[in-house]
Amino acid sequence: MTEMLGTLGPLILMFVLFYFLLIRPQQKRQKAVQKMQNELKKGDKVVTIGGLHGIVDAIDEGKIVLKCGDGSRLTYDRAAVREVTEA
Repeated sequence: MTEMLGTLGPLILMFVLFYFLLIRPQQKRQKAVQKMQNELKKGDKVVTIGGLHGIVDAIDEGKIVLKCGDGSRLTYDRAAVREVTEA
């Protein structure tokens, strides 16, 4: 019995370390990004995952319309927004 615990101990410890160093921080980042995407509003300056800079012109359920520097309007999925540079 103690021999089995001796071999499982390091394995369990490794899993716990893996969880706290990799999985948990990733989940926190994912929640923060989702919160940011849900709180988008008209007039926010954003950057998409493709690197496009624009201003939120309209929002609907899963899509946003970005107004670009030349006045064109492009439709993107909300999930394509990487960050809000200016609210």
